[in-house]
Amino acid sequence: MNKNRRSFKQALLLLALTMKCRLLIIIVFVYTGTAAAQSNRRLAQEILTDKKLDMVSLMAERLLASGFTAGDGYPQVWIRDLNTFIETSCKVYSIDTIRKNLLTFYYLQQPNGEIVDGYVLTGHVTWDDPNIYTSVLDPLHVGFKNTVETDQETSLIQAFGKYISITGDWPVLQEMIGGKTVLERMKASVDYLLKHRYSEKYRLLTGATTHDWGDVQIEGGATVDVDSNTHWAIDVYDNAMFVLALNELVAFSNNAVEKEQWHRLKQLTAINIRKYLWDNKQHKFIPHLYIKDSPFPASFDENRIWFHGGTAIAIEAGLLSKKEIKEVNNQMLENVNQSGAPSIGLTLYPPYPEGIYKGSDVSKPYIYQNGGDWTWFGGRMIQQLVTNGFVQEAYNEIQPMIDRVLRNKKFYEWYSVDGKPRGSGDFRGSAGVLAKAIVMLRTWAADNE
Repeated sequence: MNKNRRSFKQALLLLALTMKCRLLIIIVFVYTGTAAAQSNRRLAQEILTDKKLDMVSLMAERLLASGFTAGDGYPQVWIRDLNTFIETSCKVYSIDTIRKNLLTFYYLQQPNGEIVDGYVLTGHVTWDDPNIYTSVLDPLHVGFKNTVETDQETSLIQAFGKYISITGDWPVLQEMIGGKTVLERMKASVDYLLKHRYSEKYRLLTGATTHDWGDVQIEGGATVDVDSNTHWAIDVYDNAMFVLALNELVAFSNNAVEKEQWHRLKQLTAINIRKYLWDNKQHKFIPHLYIKDSPFPASFDENRIWFHGGTAIAIEAGLLSKKEIKEVNNQMLENVNQSGAPSIGLTLYPPYPEGIYKGSDVSKPYIYQNGGDWTWFGGRMIQQLVTNGFVQEAYNEIQPMIDRVLRNKKFYEWYSVDGKPRGSGDFRGSAGVLAKAIVMLRTWAADNE
């Protein structure tokens, strides 16, 4: 009887302790949630009352309302640029003109399915380019292409996806061009990639060896075109862009079998990006996986280099976990601190050393794509920080980009490591990514004020 009483008392004590623990957990949970909500409200108010964001947003809209070319240094329409400012353009520019500009790329599509980088009016070619692309479907325009890239086809599919999501113009996919619908031409462009820019061994897209997302091959030679110097490689940027394009094709397709095929190809690509390009020990993507051999001497450890732009696109493609996003963002900030660069627009770090490839004249450190600071990609990292819940980090890290736009009164193409503006002064890609990032910050703030 006494033993039973002791057991009963012990059970009551245990129950009381358990209830207290549960109550404590509930209190901590409520307090933590309340504190987080208060912190979010403070941040939301700061974002919503930030006049600098207003000014830069207005400047971006004015620039994008003034035209459709890449910038004052580029009097052509480029698809890799257009893909990054089309959303704001749809807000401030003629939708009919945007539609026509997008369709022009498919009018200039080549018989093998490939897509040009961009186009100009026939007779308006102002540079020496032996590779001018023409089409009997559009005698009014000529195209051009930096063949070291592998992102033209995927950029165009993504641009159509953004255009359709904003305008609701689904019929554009059935627009007939030379006896084929736009959707059929999209499929043909993917077929081109799988036939001409694909490694069957790794099941990933290939391209020339460039600085991250750049359009200049490290070996020099023909510079923006594949030639005898080219070392074929696989990188994260091209393949993350492919994943994003395949996402759009899954959404575009109204055929269940075809939809499943695109979905499987997307999954396979994502799996192989992680398998072959993600360095799990260093928590980073390797710069290049070479199909045959590397252009660099054996003494050079290329995996010391962080590719910031390709990493941002990989996040957009859903290839990193939230924990990994935090890790790579912290590393980007560390790289910015070590380099002295103005922002996380820093393309890569450390830069490729000068003369690492004999005969190349494009490898000077911190010049252009070899360690220049590009808002065009830094702004996309800001977007992904917002998307994945790192809003305070996004707001902090966008500040240098906002400040330099206001200071210089222009959206420059890139900045040197000491913060001096370089390249095109009205670079619409820079304006587009910042405008979108500001909209995303403001949308989050409106939901959390």
